Amino acid sequence: MNNIVNRMESFIFWSRWLQAPLYLGLIAAQGVYVYQFMHELAILVTKAGSLGETDIMLIVLGLIDVVMIANLLVMVIVGGYETFVSRLDLENHPDQPEWLSHVNAGVLKVKLATALIGISSIHLLKTFINAGQLPDRVIFWQVAIHISFLVSAVAIAWTDRLMTTTLALNSRAPH
Repeated sequence: MNNIVNRMESFIFWSRWLQAPLYLGLIAAQGVYVYQFMHELAILVTKAGSLGETDIMLIVLGLIDVVMIANLLVMVIVGGYETFVSRLDLENHPDQPEWLSHVNAGVLKVKLATALIGISSIHLLKTFINAGQLPDRVIFWQVAIHISFLVSAVAIAWTDRLMTTTLALNSRAPH
């Protein structure tokens, strides 16, 4: 019976590798964002003289948005792989991200929530710049969605802090 349980546990532990193709897919998605960034940058550079200040600002905000989404992808790809699939052998690597040394599922969730707030903020700023051309209900819903991201991020951070504090207190308690 122990042999069967050991094999089952090994298989369950091995199943984490099924996530590896998902991370490779996110890398491909990041390539799409690189293409989009370069396309928007080419438009900005080639048409800058014929664009108004508002149009330039909207294109630059679009570029920032793409970069923030790419940063989010990197956090999910690297942090998720490290947390859920396998450790990355990056010890003493000069390019190892600082945040990777203390990443866990809780930290990753807080970082992702913060990144989503940043991305949402960029979209909201674009909406406010174009407020005259948008229906009030669109603006209302974008603000509501942004506020829900903020509330969710605070709740995630608060929950993570409670869990971290509880774990720290439990580890100090006599057994």
